[in-house]
Amino acid sequence: MNRLELGLLALFFVTVPVFSQSNPPVVYVESFRHGSTRITEEGFDLKLTPKSATYQEHVKDAQGKDCYELTIAPLMPGGDDKVTSWNVTLRDLRHSFYRNVLMAEQTPSDEAKNNLFWLNPKQSAPVPIRATRIMKIEEFYMVIQVKDMHFTPLDSPYLDSMAISFALTNNDPRTSH
Repeated sequence: MNRLELGLLALFFVTVPVFSQSNPPVVYVESFRHGSTRITEEGFDLKLTPKSATYQEHVKDAQGKDCYELTIAPLMPGGDDKVTSWNVTLRDLRHSFYRNVLMAEQTPSDEAKNNLFWLNPKQSAPVPIRATRIMKIEEFYMVIQVKDMHFTPLDSPYLDSMAISFALTNNDPRTSH
């Protein structure tokens, strides 16, 4: 292989990962929870840390009544303050047996369609961490996008922060992607 071919090959391996990181994949799933509920639209950004690791708020329907509870909670497998990932749950307040409607099926599995709620930075995660996650629940959509994350130390599996954007909308967000 001559120098020009070797240089082009090196350039290819450097630029392909950069381009693939700048355009995160979009993963779309429809929840097992069907119905006619529309919600009060909102969007917000969060920065979670081990010291501020949990977030909770009520999602209101179009009439302003609480209908869902959104919770973001850390996974701390060691039982200490070392966070390895975060879980997002959307619980139906009208039907308590629906603990998390952010899955395509009520039965847990390793498939991506049942793991959009799990913000797992591992390479082997069912859903890439930078993916734009779009879930249709009843007649509304939730969009989740991890914008940034930081590990301490850098080569450890422990997160010291994760920045996440959320959007709740009644319109299909895929038309804007």
